[in-house]
Parts: sequence; structure tokens; C-alpha cells
Amino acid sequence: MNIKASFFASREQLLYLLAAAVPIAFTAWNALLNNFVVEVAGFNGEKIGLLQSIREIPGLLAFSIVFILMIFRQQTAAYVSLFLLGLGTLLTGFFPSTIGLYATTLLMSVGFHYLETLHSSLSLQWIQKEQAPSFLGKLSALRSFMALFILGLLYIMMQILNIGYIAVYVFSGGVTMLLAVIAWMGFEHFKDDVVQETRLFLRKEYWLFYILTFLAGARRQIVVVFAGFLLVEKFHFSVENMLLLLIANTIINMICAPYAGKLIERFGENLSLKLEYICIVLIFILYGLVQSQIMAVTLYILDNLFYTIAIALKTYFQKIADPKDISVTSGVASAINHISAVFLPFTLGIIWIYSTSAVFFIGAAIAMVAFLLTFLLPKKESV
Repeated sequence: MNIKASFFASREQLLYLLAAAVPIAFTAWNALLNNFVVEVAGFNGEKIGLLQSIREIPGLLAFSIVFILMIFRQQTAAYVSLFLLGLGTLLTGFFPSTIGLYATTLLMSVGFHYLETLHSSLSLQWIQKEQAPSFLGKLSALRSFMALFILGLLYIMMQILNIGYIAVYVFSGGVTMLLAVIAWMGFEHFKDDVVQETRLFLRKEYWLFYILTFLAGARRQIVVVFAGFLLVEKFHFSVENMLLLLIANTIINMICAPYAGKLIERFGENLSLKLEYICIVLIFILYGLVQSQIMAVTLYILDNLFYTIAIALKTYFQKIADPKDISVTSGVASAINHISAVFLPFTLGIIWIYSTSAVFFIGAAIAMVAFLLTFLLPKKESV
């Protein structure tokens, strides 16, 4: 059998390629953002905050993927999204102005969030339910490996070879765009096994999935926005230490994500999500009480470790969903997940001024609600 032909005829290989391509652009964009906007564009806190809000808008509007699917097939829409992610990254270095960065960020984010939605949808449609947890774990590990590789490459390019921002953005965005073109021209255009819905809806049968998705987004916002800030503000973490912590988290995810998939396959989504949420409750409580740098770092790493189990929420939905609902509901779920990104950072930021512990205790309460809701999930054998 022709190896090249078999590679481009495999749905699984396409999913792997798309998963590997995203971190090439996004990791570079995200890792360099703060330094670039301050050193080159002269941003202040207000402008950076608005830029981050703009970045979240496409995630909040991910439900609009249903309108895209009226024009493009899912596979084609995924290629276009990957290309836009690369293009937005490539153009970033050429427009170091306020409006320019807002525009390129929006372009990059549209590509990123639409592709994440489509990739999740295609994975749940193309991979058998029995193999889905392990496969999603492998995808997560692959993303982590690529992110780690890109972080190392960025260090070499900028610190050793003294390559500037523009060249790095052009390289990372250009490679991503090239991979989008290769995927578009090389892979078969696979026929949809089930014709997907092309109208927007919320189904009462999926109410528990919607709520758990919202709570997962809220929990993640608290970690992303405030856990790292705690390390910097309270424990005076340096940039170098934060980078090392990011690398450590990436390595841990790369190693543990496949095992998280196997855990879900063995014990089911019910027990797996219970384990994740009760551990997050304890982690948030300890965050609120933490007094040592070592404990804060340990909690940061543990939270990242238990987050690998979050793929159980996707595989739970795969098992309860009508196959034709997957693409639209994936977009709706992404929008629900991002609702908290709009109001939580601002609201909890005010609370943070008066009590840092209260922010994490609120996070513990959110995780406890999610834990209690898992008792409404069906048992493993009936999912």
C-alpha cells in the first residue's frame, strides 16, 4: 500500500495534523503577545484588557458556525479556519498599532475558535465512541508536544539567533497557512456519515451538558486569569519562572493526557468527572489558604493535571447526542463555555482587590456545584 496515499486517506491522520498545526501559530502568538504589545506597540493595561476581550468574542459567537456550514462542508470550513489562524498570526508583526493589533487579533481568534469547534465536532463524529477518550487524550498530548517544541524554537530564534518579532510571526503563521493548504489539497474530502443540522437550537435533552460546559468555562477562567496572577503578585514570580512553569505544565499534559483517556474508558465519564471536580474543589480551597510559593506552584501543576480529564465532558456528549446535532451543539457549547470569559474576570477582579482568597473560594463553590451535578449523569454502562 502506498504510505503517502494511505496517510491522506485517513480521517484520524487529518485530525492529528489539524491538532498539531494549531499550536504552531497560537503558541507563538500567545507567548510573544505581552512583550510585543508593550515593547513595540506601547500598550497600557487598558488596551491589553480590551485586546483580550476582543480575542474572546469569536469564542462567544462560536454558535455562528451553523451559518458557516450552510456554505462550507465541515472539513472545508476547518481548512479555512486554520488558514485564518495562520494569516492573523503572520500579519501581527506588521501592524503594531492599536487598531492593527485589534484587527489581527480578531482575525487570528476567528480562525482559532472556529477550528477548535470544528475539530471537536469532527473528532466526535469520526471516532468510535469506544475509542474516543483515548483518541482525544492523544490529541491533547500532541498539542502539548507541539506547544513545547514551539516554545523551545521561539527561545532559540529570539534569544540565540536574535530573530525579531516580525520574522517569528511570519514564520509561525506561514507554516500554519502552508499546512492548511497541504491538508486542503492532499487529504480526501471525506463524505459526512451523517448530514448535520444547519439550524441553531438548544435541546432540553442536553441541558446537563450545557450547564457543566458553562461551569467548566467559569472554573477555567479563574485559573487562567487569577492563578498565575497570584504567583506573580503574592509570590513575586519572575518571567523566567513563569515560563518554566508553563513548560512543566506542557510536559505533564503531554505525558498524562493519554492516560486520562484510558482512565475515562475504564471507569466511565461519571466517575472520571466526579474525580476531576472534587479534586478541583480541594485545589481551589487550598489556593484560598496558600501561604507558600512551593504550595502555590504545586496547586498550579495539579490543576493542570486534573484538567486533562475534562475531555470526559466531550465524550459524555458524544454518547448522548443525536449524531446530526454534533456540529451545531459543538458551536453552542463553545459559546456557552466563553460566556464566563465576558463577565467573570471583571467581576472577580473587583473582589480580588478586597480578598484574593474569596476569588478562589468562589471557584471552589463553582466546582462543587459541578460535582453535585455529576450525580445526575448516567452510570458508565448506560451512557
